[in-house]
Amino acid sequence: MTTATERAALSDALGPLKDREQVAERLLEASAKHSFDPDTELDWGTPPIEGKYYWPPELLSLYDTPLWKKMGEEQRIELSRHEAAALGSLGVWFEIILMQLLVRHIYDKSLTSNHVRYALTEIADECRHSMMFARMIREHGAPEYPVSRAHHNLGRILKTVSTTPGSFACTLLGEEILDWMQRLTFPDERIQPLVRGVTRIHVIEEARHVRYAREELRRQMLTAPRWERELTRISCGEAARVFSLAFVNPAVYENIGLDRREAVAQVRASGHRREVMQTGAKRLTDFLDDIGVMRGVGRRLWKASGLLA
Repeated sequence: MTTATERAALSDALGPLKDREQVAERLLEASAKHSFDPDTELDWGTPPIEGKYYWPPELLSLYDTPLWKKMGEEQRIELSRHEAAALGSLGVWFEIILMQLLVRHIYDKSLTSNHVRYALTEIADECRHSMMFARMIREHGAPEYPVSRAHHNLGRILKTVSTTPGSFACTLLGEEILDWMQRLTFPDERIQPLVRGVTRIHVIEEARHVRYAREELRRQMLTAPRWERELTRISCGEAARVFSLAFVNPAVYENIGLDRREAVAQVRASGHRREVMQTGAKRLTDFLDDIGVMRGVGRRLWKASGLLA
């Protein structure tokens, strides 16, 4: 026979699991109503429209730098084409890591639970997104832009050793900044229709993924042991540092006829670029601060990344 104390402890333990199942059920319902097949949803055969950008000018890495002011409109549009391809390549790299983190997360969990069903639904979404980004790059005639070998191998380590809260913290880092940029992109009539279509689909479906990751990370930061919470703070801060560097691929500048070192130096010195990245990260950093991730060494790493003022 259980005591009142034991029953209360059992209720406290089951509470987060019940909430997890309710969140997953709502996300599954939303997925059934608002999921897209990019292969049929988008008009892939339409050629690019002359004079339109591939990414909002204000979000381009060189915007408002001395180099930008010297560039003609045609070269600025070419920069946008290559930076859109670089961001698409970064997105595919990150989503492949994310899919592996999600598979690891559900490996020991009930296969009939809503939580696992939604994780599998999200994995299917991410598969489609990765193919969509890759096809967009190819359709626009741009090269793919893989991350550096060092970052590629750091990603390999992350997806192998990351704890559950660390995985969801890094998931949000990869999703929320790009999501902020894409929310500015898909309504922008200056942008190529295919890019607008791709970003619209991604924004709608990523809203569910962000909710799933936020709710799980909040639970984990309440229930994980102290060592795991501290490791999450450090690993998340280091991921922010790596991600902020990977956001700009220097090969872009060479491919449009600019001096690589000069362009990278101007991006690093750009107050506008710093403001863009910090604004894009603010909703995330506020959330991470609220749930106790932005502390100690982790917070210092976030500041070093340039994503936190």
